[in-house]
Amino acid sequence: MTQKAVVLDEQAIRRALTRIAHEIIEKNKGIDECVLVGIRTRGIYLANRLADRIEQIEGKRIPVGELDITLYRDDLTKKTDDDQPLVKGSDIPQDITNQKVILIDDVLYTGRTVRAGLDALVDIGRPAAIQLAVLVDRGHRELPIRADYVGKNIPTSSSEKIVVELKEVDETDQVSIFEN
Repeated sequence: MTQKAVVLDEQAIRRALTRIAHEIIEKNKGIDECVLVGIRTRGIYLANRLADRIEQIEGKRIPVGELDITLYRDDLTKKTDDDQPLVKGSDIPQDITNQKVILIDDVLYTGRTVRAGLDALVDIGRPAAIQLAVLVDRGHRELPIRADYVGKNIPTSSSEKIVVELKEVDETDQVSIFEN
């Protein structure tokens, strides 16, 4: 695979997350009864960054949780030698029942990851509402899922791949398009 282009650099990611933070606050008329839940792995780091920005704007911290969707995937791949899926577990800091949950992921593509996230959330509690925030929406949906908050829409071909790199995992902040 060869890198075709860097579509978001560190500053562009920071600006996109700041805009999403403002949109979350506006849509929910503040952050009362809101919880951010990041989908493993990069969604968690994006959720924490959004929580930091929201705290700067609102002056109070919004709860942040982590969601492991491994067992909810319909395309489950085995990641261990004994053919068992590698499950890291979810960590939701409070009861999400009657809360507005903002589910956060790095890339929205077919919608299957988000569908798995919705199933996992409903098994944990019954939120008043679930909203979706993504850093990148690349199109090619296979399920009727749409993000409420999008950092950047990047139309792609099916032969292209979006790669999100975050400092917490990859030591750099950028979003790139790669081509086969």
